[in-house]
Amino acid sequence: QVQLVESGGGLVQAGGSLRLSCAASGRTFNSYAMGWFRQAPGLEREFVARISSWSGSSTYYKDSVKGRFTISRDNAKNTVYLQMNSLRPEDTALYYCAATSYTSNNDPTLYRYWGQGTQVTVSS
Repeated sequence: QVQLVESGGGLVQAGGSLRLSCAASGRTFNSYAMGWFRQAPGLEREFVARISSWSGSSTYYKDSVKGRFTISRDNAKNTVYLQMNSLRPEDTALYYCAATSYTSNNDPTLYRYWGQGTQVTVSS
């Protein structure tokens, strides 16, 4: 069982930055690949970024966030991060972190554990 708690969301002007954190419970955090997803009102939940298990040597991003967002993990702190720079109004959404025991992937249905989400609002 893994419990995930996101934090770090807020209101920021376009061009600004935020760092989201996702703290995980459990002693097996290292073994899970982690992902960040987001959902804007009226839209489906979409993949944003993912990082492989253990060393986190493999990362992958949604095209529209490449070069602006960076996912990382600190296994000693059981935490995964999403550094978001050059934010745009279209990045406004509820951001979720999730954990999967499968190989790191973009499919939300393969992620077993989810946090409650943290709201990111980018004003123009």
